[in-house]
Amino acid sequence: MALLINKCINVKTLNRCHKVCLTNRILRQCTRSNSVVILDKRKNNLHNIEDLKRQIHYTNVALKSVAFKLSDIGEGIREVVIKEWFVKVGDKVQQFDNICEVQSDKASVTITSRYDGVVTRLYHEVDQTALVGQPLVDIEVEGMEEEVSSTPTKVEGSIKSDVSASSVLDNSNTKGKVLTTPAVRRIASQFQVNLNSVPATGRNGRLLKEDILAYLNITSDKSNEVPNLPNEPVVEVKAKPEIILEDKVVPVTGFTKAMVKSMTEAMKIPHFGFSDEYNVTKLVEMRETLKQITLKRGVKLTYMPIILKAASLSLLKHPILNSSLDSSCENIIYKASHNIGVAMDTPNGLVVPVIKNVQNKTVLELAKELNLIQEKGAKGQLSLSDLSGGTFTISNIGNVGGTYTKPVILPTQVSIGALGKIQKLPRYDEEGNVKPAHILTVSWSSDHRVIDGVTIARFSNDLKSYLEDPYLLLLDL
Repeated sequence: MALLINKCINVKTLNRCHKVCLTNRILRQCTRSNSVVILDKRKNNLHNIEDLKRQIHYTNVALKSVAFKLSDIGEGIREVVIKEWFVKVGDKVQQFDNICEVQSDKASVTITSRYDGVVTRLYHEVDQTALVGQPLVDIEVEGMEEEVSSTPTKVEGSIKSDVSASSVLDNSNTKGKVLTTPAVRRIASQFQVNLNSVPATGRNGRLLKEDILAYLNITSDKSNEVPNLPNEPVVEVKAKPEIILEDKVVPVTGFTKAMVKSMTEAMKIPHFGFSDEYNVTKLVEMRETLKQITLKRGVKLTYMPIILKAASLSLLKHPILNSSLDSSCENIIYKASHNIGVAMDTPNGLVVPVIKNVQNKTVLELAKELNLIQEKGAKGQLSLSDLSGGTFTISNIGNVGGTYTKPVILPTQVSIGALGKIQKLPRYDEEGNVKPAHILTVSWSSDHRVIDGVTIARFSNDLKSYLEDPYLLLLDL
């Protein structure tokens, strides 16, 4: 036992311990002194203290494992996905070293360390989800306390400045710009906190977000909330009663059922569209003149009877537009009669009654038949014979409003036209002068399996010539 003690304790070790005890005794007497007089008595010992400080340097090292948590990265983000780790267990890290890269639903963010130490644990694997406020890694942090090296400096400063010992020992009242991040300054401005009054625990006096959250005694989630200031008026919001609505189920019947069936078949047809505008100024003038004459005969004259007759004359020049494909799509059937359907809005929905044998009727006869069909449609008295047998269709959307549209072909027809609203617009005449003109927009759709673009364009040009100069109808009637 004596041999073991001699090996562990020698004269050199005892001398070092004696020096340490002596130094501590002198320092404690200097720091506990409350007057300059005591400090003056120790002036002669300062040189000895400095010599001892150069010869002796000892620290108390405390290792502590800290859970490094995922801080609030703003934008209301509550969870992220780990995309890449820059450290592994056992790596030594310093403040602001990259820890990992995370991906939110808005951006990629690189997370940096706030501590100096050694990584002891990773809480997530790559592509796993991490929640804000939950630990990312564990870091073993080293805490350093240097008692000997700090005290003599304060004592020496007190002697040179000849001030009281209490003011010498307190150097924590220095005010200046606080070292911190924009996120911390935002929270301080939001909660009206003086950053100089918040204790900083970061490296080199850096004020961390955890410091101000601890000072305010709030969580990271509540840092995004705007506090209610005492001077702000509180507005009471009254909740509106919620009205619960119920869906209504209506069976598909009547004209709607027929339209569902026909439009389903129509979408199997490859449509080709063509649009143009007609200057119908002369047609408007002629219709105003004929309107007074037909009223005396008890007939209401609209633009539609004139357009139907002009369309029939144009179909004579382009009979393929008045045709249909057979069920096997191997033969084209040219129709002898011009049975032109007219789309009409009724209380029962959109219907398409058919004016049969338009090529054999005058404009006045067509006007009478249209008046009769409109009365029957308003009363819901249209029969099956009134709605079947059409070979060509014209829809007039101008009664409701609108200019251009894309009409859908009715099977088994191969073409359909839609008339827009007649508008009074500025146009150039033949001499280059701007004059008001009545413009009619027309849209055509054709079955591209049967009709090409040139054919529908030529048909539209023929109809355009009749409507722009209605007196040509007299030559071809």
